[in-house]
Amino acid sequence: MKILDIEQIQKILPQRFPILMIDRVVHLETNKKVVALKNVTINESYFGGHFPGEPVMPGVMIIEAMAQAAIMLFYSPRPATPDKQAAYYLASIKARFLHPVFPGDQLKITVTPVKAISAAAIVNAVAEVDNKEVARAELVFSVKKS
Repeated sequence: MKILDIEQIQKILPQRFPILMIDRVVHLETNKKVVALKNVTINESYFGGHFPGEPVMPGVMIIEAMAQAAIMLFYSPRPATPDKQAAYYLASIKARFLHPVFPGDQLKITVTPVKAISAAAIVNAVAEVDNKEVARAELVFSVKKS
């Protein structure tokens, strides 16, 4: 089991501010399970417009956090080198949003693989706040090797 801090995460994920949606990986079993955290703060750029006076984390940002956690699950065992980095593209989403997420919440995202081959992967993802499920999704990725 591995734990990764933000510096280690940034060596793996290509996303940067304002779209980097993973703050810490607290559990990583290679190709089996990842648990990542996203601290939701009022300083997030999207809260200015979603919704003024009643800030709610957009569902698309919860999905983005799930997708980034999924990349950690498959990508982290293979150290990145500039000429051998794989690109993960979100190809399909089937999601349910069960409860809103507010500033001050901490999203705990758990991702487990359903199926993985060299050119694609399917994962199940669950997002929770205070042990209460707020969203779940099945994500399908295509993988392009450089």
